[in-house]
Amino acid sequence: MKLFQCQSCGNVLYFENRTCGRCGHRLAYLPEIDALSALEPSGDGWTALAAPGPTRFLCANAAHDACNWLTPPESGEPFCRACRHNGIIPDVSTPENLERWRLMEFAKHQLFYALLRWNLPLATRAEDPEHGLIFNFLSDPPEADGPKVMTGHENGVITIALIEADDAERESRRRGMGEPYRTLVGHFRHEVGHHYWDLLVRDAGLLDACRAVFGDDSQDYEAALKRHYEEGTPPDWQQHSVSAYATTHPWEDFAETWAHYLHIVDTLEMASAFGMEVKPLLDAEGGLAARIDFDPYAAVSIDQIVAAWLPFVFAMNSVSRAMGQGDLYPFVLSPAVIAKLGFIHRLVHGQVKG
Repeated sequence: MKLFQCQSCGNVLYFENRTCGRCGHRLAYLPEIDALSALEPSGDGWTALAAPGPTRFLCANAAHDACNWLTPPESGEPFCRACRHNGIIPDVSTPENLERWRLMEFAKHQLFYALLRWNLPLATRAEDPEHGLIFNFLSDPPEADGPKVMTGHENGVITIALIEADDAERESRRRGMGEPYRTLVGHFRHEVGHHYWDLLVRDAGLLDACRAVFGDDSQDYEAALKRHYEEGTPPDWQQHSVSAYATTHPWEDFAETWAHYLHIVDTLEMASAFGMEVKPLLDAEGGLAARIDFDPYAAVSIDQIVAAWLPFVFAMNSVSRAMGQGDLYPFVLSPAVIAKLGFIHRLVHGQVKG
């Protein structure tokens, strides 16, 4: 994420803003030029001040205040680049469902911001009926009618349990599963990691290269999952994996590492937008110093990203503790994990060879 600026008054804007707090202009995101734009009415649509031209239209989900993106120019499509991947959405006539879905959509749009920045393949289900990316937001059925919805991925279909947007329920699940971190955007980033394993690894002929880093994915997944929940994690798991769940199976290791790569890159971009520099006065040797003055989406290597991330997140964790909160990023990046992050970095930049 980064900061934006109102083209009408120069006010600083955030990705999720719908209106400018200073001049009152309606705002919308233009993914094709990565700009949040002030809008002027134009007939039954809008003119985007960031890219004057033909009349543009807000995504149909803007009617529910669930989206602030414009549809592709002159496309005639009702939905934006992110919302066209929606399959099943909840019954929005229920206020509770609507509010939860809005939170889900904000997290999903954060995800698409990154995917579009890297120009990753984004076929819809209509364009690719077998592997196109589609999101189903599902509510749990009444208790007597069946099991609860499980968040997961299968052949491009990502199911998100709507109850995850309830803070109390999500925190209960986080504690119950012994997770240090559980957020909506974390779910989206993890599940789409499975999708891109299919597209960028399996279908791209890079299985051997991926297995050399993450292990043999041909091992029985269900058996591995059962073993994980019955026996727990190896005592030295932090030396090899970014999270305890990543130890379950190479597929989960890949998806967890993918998600963390997105966490790190997106957070560093915001730090860069604020011109952040870490330079502790007590650090005479400079081991905890970093100047975040580069675009992490275009970073040359994982080394550049990690060199900025480690001092930055050490500082942010310390600030969070000073507020009586847990660490912002409660994870350890061992050399083995950094090597896995490096694989993801090369993969999204098209640098992994078979």
